[in-house]
Amino acid sequence: MTAPVFIVEPGQLRDGSRSGGRLVLSGAEGRHAVSVRRLAVGEEIVLTDGEGAGAYGVVASVEGKDRLEVAVSELRTEPAPAPRITVVQALPKGDRGELAVETMTETGVDAIVPWAASRCITQWRGDRGAKALAKWRSTAREAAKQSRRLRFPEVTEPMTTRQLAGLLGGAAFAAVLHEEGSAPLADAALPSEGDIVLVVGPEGGVSPDELAAFAAAGAKPYRLGATVLRTSTAGVAATALLLGRTGRWS
Repeated sequence: MTAPVFIVEPGQLRDGSRSGGRLVLSGAEGRHAVSVRRLAVGEEIVLTDGEGAGAYGVVASVEGKDRLEVAVSELRTEPAPAPRITVVQALPKGDRGELAVETMTETGVDAIVPWAASRCITQWRGDRGAKALAKWRSTAREAAKQSRRLRFPEVTEPMTTRQLAGLLGGAAFAAVLHEEGSAPLADAALPSEGDIVLVVGPEGGVSPDELAAFAAAGAKPYRLGATVLRTSTAGVAATALLLGRTGRWS
């Protein structure tokens, strides 16, 4: 088993971590480590800021129910990924949104953009929208910890179709996953750096007006394979394909 990962503030790693030094884990993360995971002195642990920095070490001491001290043995910095993969995720029904966020995070996506497509049944408005976004972000955070990531994916504010056109226009490669796409994503020419942006539509599909807007921004429709995937799994499959093709899974 690899060592469990816990989150600390970025400043704590910058100012307090060094090989042979000590770091304190407290608060909610400390409570989870001490009272839920029941880590004991001598067990391995990783502290990260979620922005690419990590301190590896062992538990040096445990105090109360929510505080432990870590003896740091190694520092690591995970470079920014290249190319960077962003998935624009149309809002699925029920808890399938959290499922999509969780599995894409585990797979290795770098950013997730919620999108209320015209054919989405689910719509984020007011307090409900704020709670849903917070849940997506919490899901990404916990999935990143579970998958031992040092660099956590960004879950942005929801975007409109017009805003997405700007995002797609600035990408090194942009694609709309569509079962009627004339070209397979597996054969697309991919950049070695910059941003790759994939659009995953809702269960009802991307509307003709949305396809036209995205095409005008430079995003062509591509198909994944012979089967039609649900919106909650298409982003995972596409991310895995691109991670393999770009050499990030090597």
